Amino acid sequence: MIHGDVLGERARLSPEKIALICVPGPQKFTYGELNERAIRCARMLTEKLGLARGERAAILAQNRVEFLDAFFAAGKTGIVLIPLNTRLTATELGFILRDSGARALLYDGEFADTVQQLRPENSIQHWIALDESLGSEDLNYARCVSESSPRHSQATHCDPEDIYCLLYTSGTTGKPKGVMVPHRMIAWNGYNTAICWQLRETDISPVFTPIYHAGGIAAFLVPIFTVGGTIVLHREFDVHEALRSLEREKCTVALGVPTIFKMFLDAPEFSHLDLSHLRWFISGGAPLPVELIREYHRRGIVLKQGYGLTEVGVNCFAMAPEDAVRKAGSIGRPLMFTEARLARTGGADGLDALAGDMGELLLRGPHVCKGYWNDPAATAAALDRDGWFHTGDLVRRDDEGFFFIVGRSKDMFISGGVNVYPIEVEAELLRHAAVQDAAVVGVPHAVWGEVGVAFLVCGQTTAPSAEELASFLAGRLAKYKIPREFVFVENLPRTPYGKIAKAELREAFRRLVDGRN
Repeated sequence: MIHGDVLGERARLSPEKIALICVPGPQKFTYGELNERAIRCARMLTEKLGLARGERAAILAQNRVEFLDAFFAAGKTGIVLIPLNTRLTATELGFILRDSGARALLYDGEFADTVQQLRPENSIQHWIALDESLGSEDLNYARCVSESSPRHSQATHCDPEDIYCLLYTSGTTGKPKGVMVPHRMIAWNGYNTAICWQLRETDISPVFTPIYHAGGIAAFLVPIFTVGGTIVLHREFDVHEALRSLEREKCTVALGVPTIFKMFLDAPEFSHLDLSHLRWFISGGAPLPVELIREYHRRGIVLKQGYGLTEVGVNCFAMAPEDAVRKAGSIGRPLMFTEARLARTGGADGLDALAGDMGELLLRGPHVCKGYWNDPAATAAALDRDGWFHTGDLVRRDDEGFFFIVGRSKDMFISGGVNVYPIEVEAELLRHAAVQDAAVVGVPHAVWGEVGVAFLVCGQTTAPSAEELASFLAGRLAKYKIPREFVFVENLPRTPYGKIAKAELREAFRRLVDGRN
């Protein structure tokens, strides 16, 4: 029986092992201590607040141990947890609370003002402050859990298909959708990642990324807990503190997004760090530039690329360290018991793409979600009747079975009747010495239908001219792929997990054009 109480199972096996180190601090917790905290939180939710299996509780907080209390309490009770994106406005958060029907909200002091704006939300019956210093009229978390005994408490028997949490997508194409993550999905992702990535109980891994995101909580934290390793949890990302903790805690494996690995490389202290204990870095959330992989390799550090989506369990592919450079740009091969197909694009025949050709990646397995909360139409569009999840990612597979991301079907645009894949153009722009970051979007054009516009970050370097960039690309790309305009910006808008917010760039270009007129 696959269920989601991973922490309870690990605490039974190795209660004295250090599970968590919180930064700054550091606070340290064994598996036994962490499990006791989760049991107290579970009793607070069920006995004090009266929440029943299947009812929803939300949390709005930075990375902190109380977040893990609530997450693992969900695995013990059948209560559905809704981690909230801390970067959203009160209006956006209000939609999620109404859509989910959350009855309780746990929050930390940093978001007290936002919570005040959320008070009129009718579904919330219990407001729980995580910080004693707030002095509000709301329930105090520390006091509530201290009154809850962890003794003689037994986890609720949850069905593998019971919903563990609702993870709301960023809503780049409309209103956010709540991904229904069942207990089976959480547990299977932990087991399969631990096995296929060959994680060890001696592994120590930092978490820099927000744990309200699927990547933060499930990509490494749950798999490391599954195998009995140690997590170093950062409240938020600071490049210098992150590098210090990598060395201080002797981290062995580490997950990040491409932006983090570029910031590491640019940090003055990076070249002096002792990382001899590090087995590898792995990047996810956004395409990883091949040059970044090679630069790390030149410094004797393995950097490889992973792949996953909130809807399919965040870790779906694996790659051996020795293949990181040989297959630079690849996401690896599918994990065990992960079925992967490449559906032929441009037709409705449902046939698979031929070897070497591009197709849309479809995934099936026990790590796939149940669909979208209260949205049967979106569920039917993404998850077909045979259980295949349509990722929207365009992928090719080589003759050794390695998969390569070519682009997103929604990012692709058609210029003069020919498909253009921005990821290809972005990769070439990043080869220019002056370009630190790049994003390409398609915009309407009276003659060609759509043309590319490139948004570029050059940092302290003098920005090259549009003519120079076009000339640079001319020897590398077909003419129709070369952007018609180059816009220089200080930084690119990104989601909390590193993906470029291309809808914002299209809107920025629309305003730029309106300003010219």
